[in-house]
Amino acid sequence: MSTARPSADHLGIDLSGLRSQISGPVLSPGENGFEQEVSGFNLAVRHHPALVVAATCEDDVAAAVRFAAVRGLPVAVQATGHGAVQAADGALLITTSRMRELDVNPLARTARIGAGCTWTEVVAAASAYDLAPLCGSATSVGVVGFTLGGGVGPIARTFGFAADHVREITVVTADGIVRTVDAGREPDLFWALRGGKGSFGVVTSITVDLFPVTTLYAGGLYYAADDAARVLHAYRTWTGTLPESSTTSVALLRLPPLPELPPQLRGRFVVHLRFAHLGDAQEAEGLLAPMRAVAEPVLDTIGHLPYTAIDSIHNDPVAPMPVYERGGSLRELTEDTVEALLAVAGPSAEIPLAVVELRQLGGALARAPKEPNAVGGRDAAFSLLVIGAPVPELMEMVVPASVQAVIGALAPWSASSTLINFQGGDLSPERISRAWPEPVLRKLVELKGLYDPAGLFRFGHVVPRG
Repeated sequence: MSTARPSADHLGIDLSGLRSQISGPVLSPGENGFEQEVSGFNLAVRHHPALVVAATCEDDVAAAVRFAAVRGLPVAVQATGHGAVQAADGALLITTSRMRELDVNPLARTARIGAGCTWTEVVAAASAYDLAPLCGSATSVGVVGFTLGGGVGPIARTFGFAADHVREITVVTADGIVRTVDAGREPDLFWALRGGKGSFGVVTSITVDLFPVTTLYAGGLYYAADDAARVLHAYRTWTGTLPESSTTSVALLRLPPLPELPPQLRGRFVVHLRFAHLGDAQEAEGLLAPMRAVAEPVLDTIGHLPYTAIDSIHNDPVAPMPVYERGGSLRELTEDTVEALLAVAGPSAEIPLAVVELRQLGGALARAPKEPNAVGGRDAAFSLLVIGAPVPELMEMVVPASVQAVIGALAPWSASSTLINFQGGDLSPERISRAWPEPVLRKLVELKGLYDPAGLFRFGHVVPRG
């Protein structure tokens, strides 16, 4: 039996006409540069598209979408590949990493950002004007995917979701038309894109708000395995006392014995408390006092931090690796919740999990934005993210079972809607549908039928078709 995957040649597609319309490379499987073009950060997801269009501008994207629509090819999109959760097999894959437009307007406090930009570039450009974007915990992540899925960053409780602060979006819809949408132009599509992720087209640029933030009082406290129970129970009660000027998370980390890690962390299980505060040091230290009193950290990195060093709060990996992750959200964090978490993921559990993380939500994240959008999860108190250890030989069975055990153990405390960016690779319609409250889902399904009736955009975290 043949195991060949669909390609442009297998499908009898002549690419000469498309190549004449595209300024970037158009590649078929086996051509020089194809494998490099389709690879991304998550090495566990290996794309095998029929062809790949390396777009350099919105006209390239529009031509590629029209080409795919005429031939019945589904369309997938990749910038950095951090959010890859499904292989784009048999698709026309549009890569946007070459689309690096970036224009900061310091007077309007906005940035127009091309689809290929990462937050690293935006943070650097904005900092020249003493401004900052609402980036994620790792600035190497692409701007568009993070933002369209909501976007929860290290100062999210103060300002809300990144999607709440989008001014304008340029998108190519399934008909191949380039549309610029905002609150006044095609407001329904603008609403749906902010929270509906890649369901409605290929976003080529977004314009977002910037904020007058230059420094934080932030960093992490790393606690030893023996202190895990005390720290988690203290965290449970401590988070209820914090103002919106503080955003926190806590992670159970099983760290490899890598030389680039501090000696106190190499090859150890640690509890990593992350803290970011917009305010002065005295206020921040007063807020931190209860957690400092719980146990002596093995490493303390909290202090004044320039916004350009925001990555150092979470210290997420930057090198490509295989990633298997699943997530959810919790309506509350009780004593029983913590005990259930410790039982399945605490230091005594023999599991191949690199990270089990809880992020504190609430604050500005719980409020509706000035311009309504489709972001779900506003009723949740904490997000949950579980990431398997990057060991390829365990990715097929052992890691998924361990991840699911944690998700299942905390299921009794699940919130009614989840955060789409924390879904991971569970793409069942039932699971995806839980990313939005029922009225929001109904409207998204209706708009999906209007803007993408043939289901051209069907890969990853997309709205189920009605």
